[in-house]
This record gives sequence, structure tokens and C-alpha cells, in this order.
Amino acid sequence: MSKFLVLYRSSVGAKEQMAGASPEQAEAGMAAWQAWMEEAGPAIVDFGAPVAGDGDVSGFSILQADSRAEIDRLLADHPHRHAPGASIDVLEFLAVPGM
Repeated sequence: MSKFLVLYRSSVGAKEQMAGASPEQAEAGMAAWQAWMEEAGPAIVDFGAPVAGDGDVSGFSILQADSRAEIDRLLADHPHRHAPGASIDVLEFLAVPGM
């Protein structure tokens, strides 16, 4: 089984998104993420968190699966994909020789 780093990218930073959301928007957003978490189930190694920085990365998760195709299937209807100016990058962890 392989692990994958999932980077959530956005043209608007996570801090700005959270600060600008109404309580109803925040609740709806969390409900969508909760539904995705239930679907992904044991594939989630670390749900991750929103992040702040100078780039366009707004959050991360760590997932595991037997293949990249399985990860792509899990992320096909991810709530982040529906946000304007948002994208998802997937990077596979590589084994470090000798460790």
C-alpha cells in the first residue's frame, strides 16, 4: 500500500476563506468534507489541516491506497474540486533506501 500527500491549492488562502465564510457557508462546507471523509474511510491516514503561507497551498491530507488510480477515484468528487480557483495535487511518498 502506498501513501500519498494531497495538496489543496486555491487562489484564495485558507485563512481568508474561513474568515469570509458565513456560519451557514462554513457549516455546509464542513458537511461536504465530512461526507467525503466517510466515503474515503480507511484511506485517510491523516485528514490534515488548512495551512497558511506565501504560496497557493491552502491545506493537505495524507491518504493511502494500492494505486494512484484509486486515489484519483477517491478525489474525483472531493469538495475542494468544486471551489472556484481550486485544484488538487497528489504526490506519492517514496521509500527512502536503507530506512
